[in-house]
Amino acid sequence: MTIVEFDESKVDALQKGVSEGCVIGEAVNFCRDMANEPANNMTPSDMVEQALKVAHTHGVELEVLERARMEELGMGALLGVAQGSEEPPKFIIMRYNGDVDDEENNIGLLGKGITFDSGGLDIKNAAGMSTMKGDMAGGASVIAAMQAIARLKPKINVTVIVPATENMPSGTAQRPGDVVRAMNGKTIEIDNTDAEGRLVLADAMSYARSVGLNRLVDVATLTGAMSVALGDQCMGAFGNDDEFTQQVVSAANSVGDRAWPLPMFDEYKSQYSSDIADIKNTGGRGAGSITGALIIGEFNDGAPWVHLDIAGMRGARGQQWRHCEGRDRRAG
Repeated sequence: MTIVEFDESKVDALQKGVSEGCVIGEAVNFCRDMANEPANNMTPSDMVEQALKVAHTHGVELEVLERARMEELGMGALLGVAQGSEEPPKFIIMRYNGDVDDEENNIGLLGKGITFDSGGLDIKNAAGMSTMKGDMAGGASVIAAMQAIARLKPKINVTVIVPATENMPSGTAQRPGDVVRAMNGKTIEIDNTDAEGRLVLADAMSYARSVGLNRLVDVATLTGAMSVALGDQCMGAFGNDDEFTQQVVSAANSVGDRAWPLPMFDEYKSQYSSDIADIKNTGGRGAGSITGALIIGEFNDGAPWVHLDIAGMRGARGQQWRHCEGRDRRAG
């Protein structure tokens, strides 16, 4: 594609914009290709391979925690989800150091990495399971974001965290009524094994705070209720800090990935109270997206945080995301 600009004073800015757009567009395609892979080709180990390609190509740090290390750290929420699958779980950590003189100038990007979600013992029906290879789209999003970040080189320190596992039914799978303990010590009663995304993100959030990340954004195909609330044209944004939430929402809207803030009133928390643990992993049918977000927030000890529920936008109406070749596509 040839771009013509008659005002020579604008050429440098135009070229910069085109270059940045190409970087972002290529990252979007990378994300979509990952999310469109069948689950037998995009296991947790395969997600590690994709992260490794980004790390080697673009010079970012990569650390992968295996099951034994997760056990040492007390990641019982993630391991509870993983125990029904023969595929080993992976806890993927990527680091970009763009401001080495200021460690406090940091942000954590957390992505749900459920590479296939059967629902566990609370198994989904056939129609509900058919698109569940894409339940790792949040993880794909943040790995792809790291690719773009490493190429654009902003002056900020970014850590990407992806708790990756399958959610499968088996003789070793966790059961409704089980109680697991997350990394921060909080106990969770398993009310429904199909509410697994908030469990893996509980340990991701706990880990993020333990390593000093002081602004957090998590991205997840978390709830079917999000599709009911906003359809497939908008993602839900849930935050504990109005200014930070608005920054994230404005950034999303500016590139066409529309986001809409939803309430996070404390009164909703009573819906997931438990008689035998600190909390349950579900809050019932009403306000399902809100209680899902609040449950994740239970594992954040006060850092500015935004949860993006992208369930409606990923796989809308059963469709797959398209990979768009060429440099004239809009990066969204």
